[in-house]
Amino acid sequence: MNNFYKNYYDNYRQNDDMYGYMNYHNIECNRTDSCYIKDYGAETFVVNINEVTKQNENFRTALWTGEHLQITLMSINVGESIGLEMHPNVDQFIRIEQGFGLVQMGDSENNLDFERKVYDDFAIVIPAGKWHNLINIGNIPIKLYSIYAPPQHPKGTVHRTKEDAEH
Repeated sequence: MNNFYKNYYDNYRQNDDMYGYMNYHNIECNRTDSCYIKDYGAETFVVNINEVTKQNENFRTALWTGEHLQITLMSINVGESIGLEMHPNVDQFIRIEQGFGLVQMGDSENNLDFERKVYDDFAIVIPAGKWHNLINIGNIPIKLYSIYAPPQHPKGTVHRTKEDAEH
């Protein structure tokens, strides 16, 4: 059985490898250096989200900030967490691209009655008003991207460390 999309993707990747870098509209990544990651909102944008998520070394980097939606990248070190928080008017989607963690959620900060272990390819959906935390319980950094609707952080936010994010 011929898979059109697989053949298209394989041909695309061959052309990609021929030039030795990936050019996705706004972000360029070569094979040896990190991608140049910044906030590209609110313009049209295409990116290999897996690639840039894994390249991100900052605790939090805003990747795209529009009027109604924001994408941030995060790197959670071993033994660290996002930090217990609640966004009263923001829905949040998290996708884990690398790592192993424990997500906790609940209706109050003292009653996190929902717990799940999560790892690569898991999605976490957090409704507005839910207390939540993600703890790295693995042995490598968790690499994730988060989508907020509406945006949660100022455009261009970069927190190199968790401590930077808390100040």
